[in-house]
Amino acid sequence: MRVIGLDPGLQRTGWGVIEADGNRLRHVANGTVHSDAKMPLAARLMALHEGLAAILGAQRPDEAAVETTLSNRNATSTLKLGMARGIALLGPALVGLPVTEYLPTVVKRSVVGTGHAAKEQVAMMVVRLLPGCAPDSGDAADALAVAICHAHSAASSRHWQAARDAAAAGAPGR
Repeated sequence: MRVIGLDPGLQRTGWGVIEADGNRLRHVANGTVHSDAKMPLAARLMALHEGLAAILGAQRPDEAAVETTLSNRNATSTLKLGMARGIALLGPALVGLPVTEYLPTVVKRSVVGTGHAAKEQVAMMVVRLLPGCAPDSGDAADALAVAICHAHSAASSRHWQAARDAAAAGAPGR
């Protein structure tokens, strides 16, 4: 399964693509889509959408995972970040990908083992879990962490579904 992880931001949206085969993870690509803070908001959102669409077309992921954004103290910043998140959710959905959202604490716990890990700890673990990986930014490292979290979560879901299916098939009277 090829997964794209997205760490949405209006100025910088990190992205990372991994291949997951059971418990094996392999780094494919990562990067950051930028928008120019001097441009009008609509133009910035369009730049994010176009950049993300190009990446989705080039990388051809099977599923997408997006980090959920928590609110900031500044309501205007939170609103703008929410718009960038909308682009991160819409882009994969437009090409027919299933999109799953994860809280930052869930991502950190999945990758580092604690939900309150520092960004540096997350980046270090991403590099350890994906040998040969060199994230181009902290945002790309965060996006790769989201992809890793999704790969772990999806593998667990498939495992439990297979167990339920086996139990149902072997149950008497069914």
